[in-house]
Amino acid sequence: MDGVTLKQRLTELQQIETLIEHDQSQRLRSIVLCEVSCVGDSLPIYALSLGNQSAGIPNITYVAGIHGLERIGTQVVIAFLEGLLERLKWDVVFSEILQRVRINVLPLMNPVGMFNGTRSNGQGIDLMRNAPVNSNEKTILLAGGHRISPVLPWYRGKTADSMQPEAQALCRFMEQHVLTAPFSIVLDCHSGFGFHDQIWFPYANSRRKPIKHLKEICSLRNLFQQTYPYQDYLFEPQSQHYLVHGDLWDFLYLKSLQFDTTFLPLTLEMGSWRWIRKNPLQVSQLLGLYHPIKPHRLNRVLRSHLILMEFLLHATISYQNWIHNEDAEKLEQQALALWYP
Repeated sequence: MDGVTLKQRLTELQQIETLIEHDQSQRLRSIVLCEVSCVGDSLPIYALSLGNQSAGIPNITYVAGIHGLERIGTQVVIAFLEGLLERLKWDVVFSEILQRVRINVLPLMNPVGMFNGTRSNGQGIDLMRNAPVNSNEKTILLAGGHRISPVLPWYRGKTADSMQPEAQALCRFMEQHVLTAPFSIVLDCHSGFGFHDQIWFPYANSRRKPIKHLKEICSLRNLFQQTYPYQDYLFEPQSQHYLVHGDLWDFLYLKSLQFDTTFLPLTLEMGSWRWIRKNPLQVSQLLGLYHPIKPHRLNRVLRSHLILMEFLLHATISYQNWIHNEDAEKLEQQALALWYP
């Protein structure tokens, strides 16, 4: 099977390369972070960016496709990028916005997993359990990350092994292009947990230990709820649901503390159980556990997160207006009461 056939069978990768090839604005930058082997050939992992590339510019990064089964995350991110590129054709205000921010898009971090229809990568390793960080508290059985066998889901890999190429590529990009910025937000898009759309933040490895930037997270949450009071996202630490070993965002957040930056990694967990409740027959397909099957429901999901993604973009540009809050102590107390009672 040749490389063209591989890409033809991976619709999302075709969409990404079409956007790169047909970018009329000539303002979309793209690099290949790495290539990963797939049935005798290779598939690229792209990082795309728009906006000001100068040092000292805040960054917003949209990530998706870390779990190959969760195609909807990649499709949501691609749909958002398509809208931004269309706006470049006519929106003067958006062109001005791009002078004040860098927008990074890593839309498909696990192309082999998506090609194979698996959560893990081509080596059977769950990339979100692959970082060298452990929980000292009791994790959920198997799903918290294990080293038993790649035959089982949530496999972390062997103790002595390096991180997988996809995970290394993500971390390298973050260190070189994101953690060097004075302020950055990441939104990593996933699906498959619960009846509600949820926004999670680190740590995933401890219920007892809040992150250093807890008041900034609380301020961002308040800002979102005050600006869009009718949104129904649940905004909370991942540890309120379950603990895991090897979380990439825990690892990168801890690394960010070595830099002179404020780094706020968020995970969007789209509640796929709602789609199953409305269409129970889709559980007959493995993809149906993580992806809306009905076309009208897919379209609804593709547009339903645009407000959140746009909000985070503007919050990044305007971070100096809300991050240095005079009521820092009150925010800290509010956050502790909300999430660490």
